[in-house]
Amino acid sequence: MTLTCLVNLSVLFDKPTGITTYANSVYPYLQPLDPTLLIANPVPDSRCHIIPKNLSPASGSPGHLRRLLWTQFRLPSLYRQLKGSLVFSPVPEAPLYTSCRYAVMVHDLIPLRFPEIFEKSPLRYYFRYYVPQVVRQADLVVCNSETTARDICDFWGIPAHKVMPIPLACDRDHFRPLNLPPYQGRPYFLYIGRPDPYKNLKRLISAFATLGKNCELWIAGSSDARYTPKLQEQVKTLNIEGRVKFLEYIAYDKLPILLNQAIALVFPTLWEGFGIPVLEAMACGTPVITSNCSSLPEVAGDAAVLVDPYNTQELTAALCLLIDDASLRSQLKTLGLQRVRQFSWQNTGQQTVEVLQSCL
Repeated sequence: MTLTCLVNLSVLFDKPTGITTYANSVYPYLQPLDPTLLIANPVPDSRCHIIPKNLSPASGSPGHLRRLLWTQFRLPSLYRQLKGSLVFSPVPEAPLYTSCRYAVMVHDLIPLRFPEIFEKSPLRYYFRYYVPQVVRQADLVVCNSETTARDICDFWGIPAHKVMPIPLACDRDHFRPLNLPPYQGRPYFLYIGRPDPYKNLKRLISAFATLGKNCELWIAGSSDARYTPKLQEQVKTLNIEGRVKFLEYIAYDKLPILLNQAIALVFPTLWEGFGIPVLEAMACGTPVITSNCSSLPEVAGDAAVLVDPYNTQELTAALCLLIDDASLRSQLKTLGLQRVRQFSWQNTGQQTVEVLQSCL
């Protein structure tokens, strides 16, 4: 009997964040499984089953709800129709109380770690009620770091033998040193990501405001009506409007240029499941300032300046150190380029194939 692995790619869309980057980067390496891709747009030389286009994060909360309903009520019939033996989902979503066997990827448990931030968010209920049941019924739970693996076991009581941490990576052909001339304007620190409160931008802006240096802070990422206006008001109150730029979402092909010309990537989040921007910066030879908690020390090792993200003064000191010390920047560039070689999507994909094969 032929064993068929279905890969659920309903989360893919053209403005990738961490989860979509993971899904896009891993599925090409799953070919040894001869999978059937459940995908909205066909992929050449792959077995595909076309699914609706309106299930991805591009459709916002309605898209998420449609995807959950599709997963619960349509995916089981596809599983039978396509003679599936296992579904692999790059997010922790799967049909409950059905005969479908599945493996899921859990990226983080941040809404449970910061319930006060997500008090009114649907994600709180998603992580409190739906995802735990998905994980309990899964044949296998893949995650992105030892930190996330511990959270899965601690928060939900999942046996450790069922949880497999597999580190993520970045595209080192895309993110690389470009040997560009120095940026012609004022030197800038760069943050890449969402403006959610746990990303710690409020403290980053406060730390930057006390930095008595001729430099700028660039904040790159899609704005959010709940949070971005408050950050912009903080910038105005601190009278640093001319030194802080909100860049909105940056196209993927523009990110390497932005990273290459930055003084450093500053990524002081309070918690991360992994932290792909740290690797992307290191691959560009860009120094990194990041947090000394969660998965970030696993990712950065000794190749970054690690700070207590709750300590604004420590963050200011790190910014000052990086702009003043050219030799440290050079050292971090070398260490970062060495560190990032330990991570590749090929390794991530191969490890994923191995654990999925154990379930087939």
